[in-house]
Amino acid sequence: MPSPPRVAYFPDSFHEINGVAHTSREFEAFIRRRNLPFLCIRAGHRVPRLVTEGNLITLELSRGPLSFGLEKDLSFDLGFFRHMPVIARTLRGFRPDLIHITGPSDFGMIGALLANHYQLPLVASWHTNVHEYAAKRSQWFLKRLPEKTAPPAARQIEGVSLYASARFYSLARLLFAPNIDLCQLLERATGRPCKLMQRGVDTELFSPRHRDRPETDNDFVLGFVGRLSVEKNVALLVRIREQLLEAGFSNFRFLIVGHGVEEPWLREHLPNAEFPGVLRGHSLSRAYANMDIFVFPSHTDTFGNVVLEALSSGVPAIVTPDGGPRYIVKAGQTGFIAEDEDFANTILDILRNQQLYGAMRRAARSEALTASWDSVFESVYDAYSLALRLPEMANR
Repeated sequence: MPSPPRVAYFPDSFHEINGVAHTSREFEAFIRRRNLPFLCIRAGHRVPRLVTEGNLITLELSRGPLSFGLEKDLSFDLGFFRHMPVIARTLRGFRPDLIHITGPSDFGMIGALLANHYQLPLVASWHTNVHEYAAKRSQWFLKRLPEKTAPPAARQIEGVSLYASARFYSLARLLFAPNIDLCQLLERATGRPCKLMQRGVDTELFSPRHRDRPETDNDFVLGFVGRLSVEKNVALLVRIREQLLEAGFSNFRFLIVGHGVEEPWLREHLPNAEFPGVLRGHSLSRAYANMDIFVFPSHTDTFGNVVLEALSSGVPAIVTPDGGPRYIVKAGQTGFIAEDEDFANTILDILRNQQLYGAMRRAARSEALTASWDSVFESVYDAYSLALRLPEMANR
């Protein structure tokens, strides 16, 4: 048996609450279980901290005063190159076979530069649809344009963002993406091969057994977990509430877990909603298990870890026909795929068929039990072996 490759991993985030961080933490847990040679270089402590545990080495570095916020808990440090000497020294000592980055972040850019400098194969994960985010977050500008001008301007912003992202990702020999549509898009845009890197779920942590709502609570709880931001399409939650009330259904409430810039607006327009903020561990498990339907209106998610966590908790999900979540939900079995205007009617249809609803809860849990993190990362290591065999393409 050949020795496993020595991997240097540069994640965009690790300790934060987002899909990249969650996947990176699970990746490190997999590395520990298998005792594989692995170097993880990430943001963390205020002073550089180098820790060795068996074959796992972690280097945590601080972001400084030149950082600016990309999200409430995610930053980009314009002065991060001050860490280059300690990163380069640690990398040389580890002697990696390849470098794996998770995006065009401060860490990702340094990882790509060092891969080029030391002539190491580079692989890159696509976790975020940056081009779609750019278009969504330009709404403040687009709303000021004439009505006929705004749509082509949005497409132009999305196109330019995709082109810039593809140029960066084309530095890699091999790419990872969480769904097949994205893989095909990236292969067309970059000319690089792309492999699936999906997600797993902890079925012990996320389980129906954590449900502890009192029997006297007869409300139908519509749940959402995620960043409360425009690209998550959270404004649809307000429209769903209005449509359910117009249909004569009032015995419901929202449970919205997370934080973001849209939270004040949502609090104002969802008077019957609970906003517990960001939850972790058992508190998050309980929140999922106490939901009745998971409502996830995002059009931009590349996978949707939260959808898989809801299914594992025995909660059917309603998702849009765009992005990665539609590959998680089996329509009519573990949830439904609906256009924005159909979310409320889909919820009402489920309420009218309690036999179907019960079957969907059981099917959701059964489907989640097949999703293993070990199988996800085993496939990543298979792809690493391919990347090491591929010819050098950095100058193509």
